[in-house]
Amino acid sequence: MRTIPDASVHLVVTSPPYNLGKDYERRSSLDAYLAAQAEVVVEAVRVLHPRGSICWQVGNFVDNGEIVPLDVVLYDIFAKQDLKLRNRIVWHFGHGLHCKRRLSGRYETINWWTKTDDYTWHLDPIRVPPKYPGKRHFKGPKAGELSCNPLGKNPSDVWEIPNVKSNHPEKTVHPCQFPVELIERLVLSMTDPGDIVLDPYMGVGSAVIAAEMHGRTGYGCDTSDEYVAIARQRLGQLADGTLRTRPMGKPIYNPDLPRGGH
Repeated sequence: MRTIPDASVHLVVTSPPYNLGKDYERRSSLDAYLAAQAEVVVEAVRVLHPRGSICWQVGNFVDNGEIVPLDVVLYDIFAKQDLKLRNRIVWHFGHGLHCKRRLSGRYETINWWTKTDDYTWHLDPIRVPPKYPGKRHFKGPKAGELSCNPLGKNPSDVWEIPNVKSNHPEKTVHPCQFPVELIERLVLSMTDPGDIVLDPYMGVGSAVIAAEMHGRTGYGCDTSDEYVAIARQRLGQLADGTLRTRPMGKPIYNPDLPRGGH
């Protein structure tokens, strides 16, 4: 990241390791983990454009059955950089490890920080279908007019998007892979065409792919040569039209509905 010019990146979006001892990380004390995160955050702020955003997606650190919500303990690191927290987006998903002595975790969080009050924001590209399409005012001066935005409604700060498990079309060898559609929403709402998107913990390149899909320039880095090679392969598939991704906004399968229903 030190090779990237100051104030040149419009969106830093990433999911760092959670200090759980996965293959791609070295487990350390929580204090050492936070100190390492602070170094990366300082660089992220340096490269961030004044109108840019940082989206830091994390779950829980687990130690002897006790959970530590990482976005809570990371909060001060970002606040000390004079960033402003705009949303704590809850990413809810239906599948994961089943816990035996506590409730199974089925969500993670994306903390959205901005450098200034004049930040890039586009709601229209990420609107979702309204609950009551075509609903109209039934009285008053607007009687008969649409009471909802015809483009859809604000998706709110709770997003239900499947995580990448074995039957997901984007599945690779990475055990904790970003779904592309999760990052698409951030790219479309927080950047303009031509902007630079950076993922400093790139993994297999989902954030870079989401950026390139929508006319942005994606940068990424990772310590795993294997993951970088897979990211390059996936970008090649994107370029030649063979990359499989789950479309943004596709309904989530509901087994309780008749065959073909969602």
